[in-house]
Amino acid sequence: MKKIFIDGSEGTTGLRIFERFEGRDDIELLKIPTELRKDPAEVKKYINASDITFLCLPDAAAREAVAMVENENVIILDTSTAHRTQEGWAYGYPELSKEHRQAIRHSKRIAVPGCYATGFITIIYPLIRGGILPKDYPVSAFAMSGYSGAGKKTIAVYEGENRPPELEAPREYALSQEHKHLKEMQLITGLSRTPLFSPIICDYYSGMLLTVPFYTDMLSDQQTPEKIHAFLSEYYGGEKFVKVMPFGKEADYNGFLAANSCSGWDGIEIYVTGNADRALVTTRFDNLGKGASGAAVQCLNILLGCEEDKGLVL
Repeated sequence: MKKIFIDGSEGTTGLRIFERFEGRDDIELLKIPTELRKDPAEVKKYINASDITFLCLPDAAAREAVAMVENENVIILDTSTAHRTQEGWAYGYPELSKEHRQAIRHSKRIAVPGCYATGFITIIYPLIRGGILPKDYPVSAFAMSGYSGAGKKTIAVYEGENRPPELEAPREYALSQEHKHLKEMQLITGLSRTPLFSPIICDYYSGMLLTVPFYTDMLSDQQTPEKIHAFLSEYYGGEKFVKVMPFGKEADYNGFLAANSCSGWDGIEIYVTGNADRALVTTRFDNLGKGASGAAVQCLNILLGCEEDKGLVL
């Protein structure tokens, strides 16, 4: 059995990873006493005693934890932003390409994608790779997320008594266009310019929806929503976690897509809508599932050589 340590096991992402290990007999969880979880010397012992350590920490703490590694056999799965664009780290999105899956399988340093970045890259990466989307296209995206993605402090505010009334309405943020996921959104996809991105936090616990609009005449080969749908269906064909929904599926929901419908699920849905002039490509998933903890456990399963969906909800 592989020895697994979760540094940051009491945070939102860490707790969800821990939940996904229930009933597994192929791993041994190393559990640090609660009173010692912020003791650097003790944390260092646990990291170096593990085969695989999950980092569910703020960026600075994640970098400090990596610096503690002295055992050359330890594999690090980092769920923070700290290493997603750093050379030498595999990007933990196996469905993007055979090369990504192989890099995860053979790497000792794996950066789990950000939640918004997951929704965005799922759309943009294959369109660029397939020659449909020019790298210099002025890409924009908007997204809605449950408040759990903002961490324990924000969760406490949303779920607390006497909360301010503005929390009852969706709130746009990152208005300076400096969201922390933008760097990986551009680098991993290969876009030549930073995308415009407008995230919105909403009054529900978990679930996420991200949409990228396109002018079809600015894409290659006279694209239509139907052609884009066919391309993405082929690109992700056979993948367990990425589901391109049937064309026109949104009609089953009276033309609405609710951002919380995939809460508790570890996959990601893709919808292609629009008309001959303007197309929308939308991803819908759980920001704590494929957008965080579920993606981290999927990477672990690849490392262990077992079914990628082991312990996950699909």
